[in-house]
Amino acid sequence: MKYRNIIMLASIFFSLVSCSQEETYIGGSISGGESEMTSIYPAPPSQWMGGTDPYYSAGYTGDIMPFFDNGKFHVYFLHDAQNKPAGKGFHDIHEFQSTDLAHFTYEGQMIPFGKTTDADFGIGTGSVVKVGNLYYFYYTGHNGTPAFLQSNARESVLCATSTDLKNWTKIPSFKLTAPAGYYNFDFRDPHVFYNDELKKYSMLVSTQTEPGRKAVLLHFTCIDPSLGKWDVQAPLYTTTPQENYLMMECADIFKMGNYWYLMFSENWSNTKGTHYKMATSINGPWTTPQNDRIDGEYFYAGKTASDGNKRYVFGWNARKIPENDLGNKDWAGNMVIHELTQNSDGTLATQAPQAVKSFFSKNGNVEVDATLGNATVNNGSYNLSSTTDKAMVTFKPIGKRAKINAELTLKTTTGTTGFVFHTNSTGSYYKIVLDATKNSIIGYNSASQETTRIPFGLQTNTKYDVEIIAEGSVAVLYINGKAALTNRIYGRDKYKWGIIAEGQNATVSNIQLRQSE
Repeated sequence: MKYRNIIMLASIFFSLVSCSQEETYIGGSISGGESEMTSIYPAPPSQWMGGTDPYYSAGYTGDIMPFFDNGKFHVYFLHDAQNKPAGKGFHDIHEFQSTDLAHFTYEGQMIPFGKTTDADFGIGTGSVVKVGNLYYFYYTGHNGTPAFLQSNARESVLCATSTDLKNWTKIPSFKLTAPAGYYNFDFRDPHVFYNDELKKYSMLVSTQTEPGRKAVLLHFTCIDPSLGKWDVQAPLYTTTPQENYLMMECADIFKMGNYWYLMFSENWSNTKGTHYKMATSINGPWTTPQNDRIDGEYFYAGKTASDGNKRYVFGWNARKIPENDLGNKDWAGNMVIHELTQNSDGTLATQAPQAVKSFFSKNGNVEVDATLGNATVNNGSYNLSSTTDKAMVTFKPIGKRAKINAELTLKTTTGTTGFVFHTNSTGSYYKIVLDATKNSIIGYNSASQETTRIPFGLQTNTKYDVEIIAEGSVAVLYINGKAALTNRIYGRDKYKWGIIAEGQNATVSNIQLRQSE
């Protein structure tokens, strides 16, 4: 039996037991109780199957596997339970649905994990492909228990089928493991698509060579998935000595305009996050753009889907353990979606989905709380001048959901300017700044430790359009409709926010605040 829980209904229920919906987190999990289930950055609701089993309590959104069909986004994801009792498997596949990527329904569990003796005791990322009237869900089976490993590979590619994208039947006879020369300990994340050039179905699998342990995206082909026979080909891409990636996870491949794009994520280098390559042919050669990253390291496992008009990339915003500003980045959190566009040179750009922007239809007030250092206001423009001491203006809290727009102009080639959040009486804050020296946009926690960054070329006396979309502890900064930086900022909604300059002279103008109805 499938269990459905409509987010709006959940919101209504919880609003009855609190002062208002805006005051309450719905579903999900966070230290201290109920947490965020939002219509912008969803996480699965608590007690999603009812009952008393602790596994069925709160959880997080893990790796996302989007699929568009018949006017609807089916957003499958790995459910990461807050509580994992001994003997239970993990990362069963659940689903959100949406028609606009700003409003979602939660559809419950789609593919359950198996028993300790099954290849899918743990489940990993996969993808959906439609063949005729049948849908095939290829996914990762993971079982690292010692007894299983005595006679089985740790990871394999498995399959389930459906006629309606809701009721999935596992195919016990299908199991694809690493062929000779490749590492069966890491063999995961199948991405399946119809290859027009080959007139066959292609499957990309993330693995390593054995021996040698070089990260590759291994390529398999199949004439007809119903036959269950996939033939190994040469890797579509192999990590270079310069990259030396350990694994290239959650691969995706797609075409926009005249270019093909190969996307994957890695979590072991000094540029953690979602990367992409580009080529004029599906067969390569694949080139690396100057900035090959989609967002920073707090946006992971990005995979794409298109509605036939626009293409979007779906990833998850990592939470922290413990869940506070100084916690360490941990696996899974909330779903974040960017719209992908092309620059004139074919490189990719990111912006907020239009439906998300339109979600914020109510004008809000930007109320000054205090000023610090050399900060002045002139006709709505804030001039921040800092040499040694910081210049800062703080504003009153803006609640759970908000969209901030502003124009920033840097006057010098050194120092930083940007935004502060969770600013309290002790003077601590999380900040997201434009760094003119490092040509980057960087997020720092309250201990001034870098948490995430993206490269972005910055020039003096140039006006930059900045948009920040925040809900709960998730805050995404977009700049010029070209780049995005996703952040996790606990307590953002409860405390003051502001603008700051350190070692920089800057102007911040045309600040606008919009909130949801």
